[in-house]
Amino acid sequence: MIGIIDYGSGNLRSVVSAFRYLKQDVEVCEDPRALARARRIVLPGVGSSAGAMKGLRQRGLVEPLLEHISSGRPFLGICLGLQLLFTRSSEGGGCDCLDVVRGEVKLFPGDAGLKVPQIGWNTVKISGKNCPIFEGIEDETYFYFVHSYYCDNGEPECTAGVTEYGVLYTSVLWRANVFAVQFHPERSQSSGLKMLENFTRL
Repeated sequence: MIGIIDYGSGNLRSVVSAFRYLKQDVEVCEDPRALARARRIVLPGVGSSAGAMKGLRQRGLVEPLLEHISSGRPFLGICLGLQLLFTRSSEGGGCDCLDVVRGEVKLFPGDAGLKVPQIGWNTVKISGKNCPIFEGIEDETYFYFVHSYYCDNGEPECTAGVTEYGVLYTSVLWRANVFAVQFHPERSQSSGLKMLENFTRL
């Protein structure tokens, strides 16, 4: 079973629909007991880091989420679900996040002449690693992004893909059983579905 974490403010419908299209057994998890049953966990996200962390804590989901990661079972973060893995986010005056990966989430620089947030299609440059969620996906494939903040990764060895938008940043993270992407694979047509399908095979 794939557990989709519901912390009270994320739009889960498109993620759930994508996995069901792939004929996967999916459960939306709002409490620790449901999360503990999951073979794989997906943390999707829209909204603010502070709001998401508050929702996770109020529902008692932080510890079971971290236990799942420590157990070696597959984990996938999507958009805000990537940013929450880092130590801290500067969004909204700053908040502590899950600290699975060292680094800080920062606002895109406004002096780059680009609109913030980044909304639309952009490419992902695959790093030299053989990241399993990239199987069957070509280098510099376009994916769909919607975000104002980027991940300043303090553990660059965990970077599996990068994207440029004023700055070059980690858009795909991979460390052992932990995978996370800044874009929305569930909204990225066939390439995004392929990535989600690869995750289901881990």
